[in-house]
Amino acid sequence: MASVSPLLLLLLCSYHSVVAHAGDGQSYKVLELNSEAVCSERNAISSSLSGTTVALNHRHGPCSPVPSSKKRPTEEELLKRDQLRAEHIQRKFAMNAAVDGAGDLQQSKVSSSVPTKLGSSLDTLEYVISVGLGTPAVTQTRRVVGAVQPVPQPPCHAQTGALFDPAKSSTYRAVSCAAAECAQLEQQGNGCGATNYECQYGVQYGDGSTTNGTYSRDTLTLSGASDAVKGFQFGCSHVESGFSDQTDGLMGLGGGAQSLVSQTAAAYGNSFSYCLPPTSGSSGFLTLGGGGGASGFVTTRMLRSRQIPTFYGARLQDIAVGGKQLGLSPSVFAAGSVVDSGTIITRLPPTAYSALSSAFKAGMKQYRSAPARSILDTCFDFAGQTQISIPTVALVFSGGAAIDLDPNGIMYGNCLAFAATGDDGTTGIIGNVQQRTFEVLYDVGSSTLGFRSGAC
Repeated sequence: MASVSPLLLLLLCSYHSVVAHAGDGQSYKVLELNSEAVCSERNAISSSLSGTTVALNHRHGPCSPVPSSKKRPTEEELLKRDQLRAEHIQRKFAMNAAVDGAGDLQQSKVSSSVPTKLGSSLDTLEYVISVGLGTPAVTQTRRVVGAVQPVPQPPCHAQTGALFDPAKSSTYRAVSCAAAECAQLEQQGNGCGATNYECQYGVQYGDGSTTNGTYSRDTLTLSGASDAVKGFQFGCSHVESGFSDQTDGLMGLGGGAQSLVSQTAAAYGNSFSYCLPPTSGSSGFLTLGGGGGASGFVTTRMLRSRQIPTFYGARLQDIAVGGKQLGLSPSVFAAGSVVDSGTIITRLPPTAYSALSSAFKAGMKQYRSAPARSILDTCFDFAGQTQISIPTVALVFSGGAAIDLDPNGIMYGNCLAFAATGDDGTTGIIGNVQQRTFEVLYDVGSSTLGFRSGAC
């Protein structure tokens, strides 16, 4: 096994938990630390829904189809990039008066000093799926992103899979300037090119990466499934910079017109679910379809923004630590929270985060405090420990839907996996750490968000 730092080793640990109750009446989870990082695909494909299901893996883990030659980013690097992504999402709401008549996702009050580049930091996107593109199909490994993605791209360059050559696909077509799809891109600052009458796009991300190319359509095949999506629209990149990752592009799951979910709505009923694995050494899944009457889920109302439709959201109403709710006022969460698989750490209003941090520290007195790490400031010294005990944490959503987080959804390395937003009026974010092991259902047609525990 290659040498890794103690902090990274802790991140790679496999957690096994049982719920215990202490003399103070609070509930705890006992975690045994196992530093092995081997691929375990048990429970990899276990969606409870009908529909088309494909495997989903951590891009830096042993189950990933991405070559492991590139050095894995450190936790500090990931947290720095994660902050850029969170600021970008909050910036989107600061720039758009996104309050609708139903009181859904609201305008954020984030400072105007946040960078204003289109897109977000790509290196926080941690999960990948394999798909086939074209006829005959060329296998591609795509990073999955829940929002902030204008067009699925860029597949027309060689990374992990074979180079996608449009000339070799019998079903490839460039989108013409006269097409309605090109008009949609024009609303996003892209559109018709000066040559060949083919629709062009350009994207600049918050981390400085850029891509430009032709908006195209071809047949998309989901690996491991017989389903084919004919006429799938995507960006075929010809000029790009800053893409040092070895994946073949991005696959958007947001609510925008160009996302995979929107393009397959007629076939799959405008619903999807995924399960993010508990560790990088295990597999999860992505399922298209299967919403409507799904059983085994706790559900809450899905929030949307009419002006920023790519985002899905929910509203928290309280948090429980050690089995006891903190008693927070619902007004603390009035701005709502974006549910985002591309953001790592959950952002809470400062009032909520302060109460959570204090209650969690009270249940962790047996461990010494450790210095803050980047955006994380509730940290502990686990040196020499093979087993630790942490208070349970549950998120309580509007309507009373409560999800008891997996141990991997509570800790990030040696720190509590939550951070504070700028103020209580800033839009919150439910990050991917807290979503681990849950099948998260987005039933867009019925405006329902669901969670099923222990799914992967």
